[in-house]
Amino acid sequence: MNPNAKLLWRAPLWALSILLATLGMLGPFSVDTYIPAFSAIAGSLGATPVEMQQTLSGYLMGFAVMSLFHGAISDSVGRRPVVLWGLAAFTLASLGCALSQTIEQFVFFRALQGISSGAGIVVARAVVRDMFAPSQAQRVMSQITLFFGVAPAIAPLIGGWLLVWFNWHSIFWFLVLVGLAQWVANYKLLPETLAPEQRQPFEVKHLMRGYWKLGSDPRFLLLAVASGVPFNGMFLYVLSAPAFLGELLALAPTQFFWLFIFTISGIMTGAWLSGRNAGKLTPKRQIRLGFLILLVAGCINLAANMLFKAEAFWALWPIAFLALGWAVMTPSITLLVLDLHPERRGMASSLQTFITATVNALVAGVLAPLVMHSTQWLAASALGFGLVGLVAWLVVHRRWPDLGRSLHAAH
Repeated sequence: MNPNAKLLWRAPLWALSILLATLGMLGPFSVDTYIPAFSAIAGSLGATPVEMQQTLSGYLMGFAVMSLFHGAISDSVGRRPVVLWGLAAFTLASLGCALSQTIEQFVFFRALQGISSGAGIVVARAVVRDMFAPSQAQRVMSQITLFFGVAPAIAPLIGGWLLVWFNWHSIFWFLVLVGLAQWVANYKLLPETLAPEQRQPFEVKHLMRGYWKLGSDPRFLLLAVASGVPFNGMFLYVLSAPAFLGELLALAPTQFFWLFIFTISGIMTGAWLSGRNAGKLTPKRQIRLGFLILLVAGCINLAANMLFKAEAFWALWPIAFLALGWAVMTPSITLLVLDLHPERRGMASSLQTFITATVNALVAGVLAPLVMHSTQWLAASALGFGLVGLVAWLVVHRRWPDLGRSLHAAH
């Protein structure tokens, strides 16, 4: 924590929380806002389905690879420059997408969006621990989790409305405005939170030593899996929304918003519970509670879909509780990850984001097309993601029993 944190931000702390939380929305918004316009973009640019898939995979690849470096760079040059340059590049990339005349141009600017959009969420997590003591940091991280989880749910709705009211170009003009607004807000408000004496030298050998130190730490890898993999139990349903809602639940497109209402409600409730219990329950108990909710919901979801034909009036409830369980545990796990190696919090946030983004990309590109046409397989996959996260957490719990036991320290 920066020793001068109280002097760096004199406004109410909730205002900084909102500033950091909105940074977490940039990545999910970049993916999900344009998904409803796939067909319109393909028709306008004369793109094949394979080429349209490249617009998604190019973004996800850029996001995953560059997320390895955003935090490490911020450990060296400071948090503020990385955020501002990332937002500027994202705004220009969104402008390029809006003005693209060919699919090749569009894929290029989508990849540039991916490269730049991760700076917000990666650096925001590091700023939280620069500025806040553990219990307050958990409350702020809960708010960031809320925004990060809500964005994939509301982004397709915004994209769909813009497509209907205007055209597909308007989606990227909207992202230009989002990027510009965030740049101005962070230029005026975001302080530099990394103390000069805490900065790391920006040298290739030093970076490689840092990545090796984190990547060879089993605690770090297991915690990253424990938080990143279960998110896909909820994310899979968002990715599969057209088939799940339209084909399997027989809902009209005007009724698709129900999935997002249930998902958002689960995330908001879980994030509120996590923040409410910060400083009252140890991180370990919060994580245990989150996994309990998530796995009970996953088991009920699978059993119900195996025994009955899925109907909209009950099939959406388990998804809300999957989201709730994930939102309860993720802030605590993320803080444990950041505090394993306090001198490299930016790099830790980068590597955690890389692992999560890689799993998300595999789910979007490989698993979702295989299971989206079966409620049973969707439910089984969601439960499977939760079980993978639980196994990772149980290994941490058994091998390092003191990790997360204290209210005031993660290591």
